[in-house]
Amino acid sequence: MLSPTSSRFACFGEVLWDVLPSGPQPGGAPMNVAYHLRKLGHEPALVTKVGVDEYGDQLKEVLSGSGLVLDYLQQDPTYHTGLVYADVNDKHEVAYNIVMPSAWDFIDLHEALVELVKQAKYFIYGSLSSRSSVSANTLHQLLEVANVKVLDVNLRPPHYNQPTLEGLLEKADILKMNLAELEFVSGWFGSYNTIEDQAAVLQEKFTIETLIVTLGGDGAFVTNNGATYRHSGYKVEVTDTIGSGDAFLAGFLSEMDKGATVENALAFACGIGAFIATQKGACPGYAVSQVYQLLQSYKN
Repeated sequence: MLSPTSSRFACFGEVLWDVLPSGPQPGGAPMNVAYHLRKLGHEPALVTKVGVDEYGDQLKEVLSGSGLVLDYLQQDPTYHTGLVYADVNDKHEVAYNIVMPSAWDFIDLHEALVELVKQAKYFIYGSLSSRSSVSANTLHQLLEVANVKVLDVNLRPPHYNQPTLEGLLEKADILKMNLAELEFVSGWFGSYNTIEDQAAVLQEKFTIETLIVTLGGDGAFVTNNGATYRHSGYKVEVTDTIGSGDAFLAGFLSEMDKGATVENALAFACGIGAFIATQKGACPGYAVSQVYQLLQSYKN
């Protein structure tokens, strides 16, 4: 068993196959974030569950080939590996049909997981893994011992509700969401004229230190300890946007872990998110030097 102290990042939640018109692709936000953290030179631990089936074996092979730490990947003899049927329209927007139940709905709590999360600097979790009581219970117990808690909101109807999401928001130190999610969630608490006001109400209500809002092709903004940072993004030719937000989060956390300023971390995050949008799928093969080439091209 790997020593938990060697993993500064622990990613909890769903791992699955996105069944696209072009064929199945490995996916799930926690897996995508872990994949890109590995590309950026870290050794993230992935906490999830697959079925004892062909799809599960294929996922383990993919993950292992990507160099991810799989000591905390569980197997379920009853429930199948997760599948999502994704439909991409001509505007690169994706609609998801997420099969339930799936193996990742039943992530069990073990002492090794508790020790992993205690030792990790960042604990990254999403809202989707709380759709079932077993994984939700495991998640909440791990949140009690986590250090920097990073919530990546992933609203997929009908797999969420307001009380559950509020419980996750209350734990978060860093919150990442897209503009549609910001507008939707802030709308629970009132009507606001600007995205800054929408962000402020969530930060104040849930005492969130850092709130990140991705704006698609228009970049992103971050509010941190009362200061706001903006980046207009990088204009690229989009192949698909699947996984771009996950790459963005990995890039932001990686830079912050290295001691970068929020401004510089945001710029790099926008860069890697834009680069992944030029590639096919959420976890393409690439070298980090390609991301730096994109960033450099905007400086010239």
